[in-house]
Amino acid sequence: MSEQTMHDEQPVEEERTTEERVLPLVVLGEMVIMPRIPVPLQVGKGKSYRAMERAMEGDREVLLIFVSESEIEGYKGSEPQQLPQVGVIAKLEEFLKLPDDTVRIILEGMERAEISECIQSEPFYMVRCTPRPDTEVEGANIDALVSEVKSQVEEIISFMPEVSQEAVAFVQRIDHPGHLADIVAYGPAFDFEDRLELLNMLDPEERLQKVQMELSQQLELLRLRAKIQSDTKDALDQSQKEYFLREQMKAIRRELGEDDLDEDPIDELKRKIAELTAPDYVKEAATHELKRLIQQGLSSPEAGVIRTYIDWLLSLPWSKEEQQPISLTEAKNVLDEDHYGLEKVKERLLEYLAVRKLAGTKMRSPILCLVGPPGVGKTSLGKSIARSLGRAFVRASLGGVRDEAEIRGHRRTYIGAMPGRIVQSIKTAKSNQPVFILDEIDKLGADYRGDPTSALLEVLDPEQNSTFSDHYLEIPFDLSQVIFIATANQLDPIPGPLRDRMEIIELGGYTEDEKLEIAKGFLVPKQREFHGLQTEQMTVT
Repeated sequence: MSEQTMHDEQPVEEERTTEERVLPLVVLGEMVIMPRIPVPLQVGKGKSYRAMERAMEGDREVLLIFVSESEIEGYKGSEPQQLPQVGVIAKLEEFLKLPDDTVRIILEGMERAEISECIQSEPFYMVRCTPRPDTEVEGANIDALVSEVKSQVEEIISFMPEVSQEAVAFVQRIDHPGHLADIVAYGPAFDFEDRLELLNMLDPEERLQKVQMELSQQLELLRLRAKIQSDTKDALDQSQKEYFLREQMKAIRRELGEDDLDEDPIDELKRKIAELTAPDYVKEAATHELKRLIQQGLSSPEAGVIRTYIDWLLSLPWSKEEQQPISLTEAKNVLDEDHYGLEKVKERLLEYLAVRKLAGTKMRSPILCLVGPPGVGKTSLGKSIARSLGRAFVRASLGGVRDEAEIRGHRRTYIGAMPGRIVQSIKTAKSNQPVFILDEIDKLGADYRGDPTSALLEVLDPEQNSTFSDHYLEIPFDLSQVIFIATANQLDPIPGPLRDRMEIIELGGYTEDEKLEIAKGFLVPKQREFHGLQTEQMTVT
């Protein structure tokens, strides 16, 4: 069949039918031109270029397919199955050869067409195809789908300030479902593969449903992105607001001459952490919590909990202290001055101090447990040891304690959480090597809240207490240099594992003569001093 004959068989625009036609083939690579959409083109001088030159001699119509020319090289009439199934019949609106040897081309898609076979490959491709215009579809479902797609397009464009509102008005004027789907397919939500899939959908309703699903996914992403940006902006605005308010407060304080009296809380905490003498892991924990405080802001509900924790870290004595030399003579004088009798007990205490003097910090000292009836001077012996060593003295009464958290502290997840009595007493002493009296250790009890005796095992074990972990602090605290002295009225109630960790020193009751000497040498002078009396003002017969 000659080219002239093929041209004569092509119907004119006014008489378009769905009868089979023969058209020159233009191959456009990875771009899709939908029906009823004009597109400017640049085409290299090859078969597609010659096909358009041929079309300009006739009715200017070509068939567009969207693959690369290399994919269809060597097509023969016997291999029609290698061609795409669907192409687009398009009209050459402009094919202008310019003086600079370039060509200005404008193509407008007209309708889809099913390709049946390739009938010519040189000097350009000619293919046989059947037009497939969109069928008319009506009904409530179609109207609802058209309305939904238009609403989605309007919302998507609202996220894109660079897109003109004229685009919304243009889309709103389109009522044909197939045309609406083709127009929307040019939006950023669709890539080449999506457009090619839509091109191959000959049913307008199916095509519009596909577009609606793609737009729904795109909208979800845009909404999520907008929410993330909004949340980030709000957080930044709040942070900036707090920064400016703090700067204004500083300026006001400077004007009032109070700049040295009150410091910004965040800056104050930063300075204290920098000045803290403590192991690295303590500073890291404090810095980590400070970052959390800065991120959440001072007005956050958690800010109080975080600040309390940082204050505890800053107030505990972490640094190693220089131990004062132990004088056994001074210790003996103090013990004799404060206590009458108890010679065997004093002798054992002096032996204990002598060993500490020889061993220094290397000593894993045993835990002394003073057992005896009430009032024989167990607690006051501990005070005397502290005075003779020049150390701080703290006392924790364990009578009636039944909650393990009293010893080891509460987790910070609980409202009103605090460290246990051990850490609290260390903070009170402001020293990490005080003399620590654990009073009435035989009165400990256990119930559903746990067994405090188990927690004391770690405290009183010289091999473990160098890394004592309080549940509130959650970082190790060194108790190895603390001198623990326990007191008890009876030995039997103390559990075996706890008793094994202590050296028992029993104190008996006093004889009548000892009681008389204690009254004359200690009690009467003390009472006279308490009542403001001179020696000659009171006589005891």
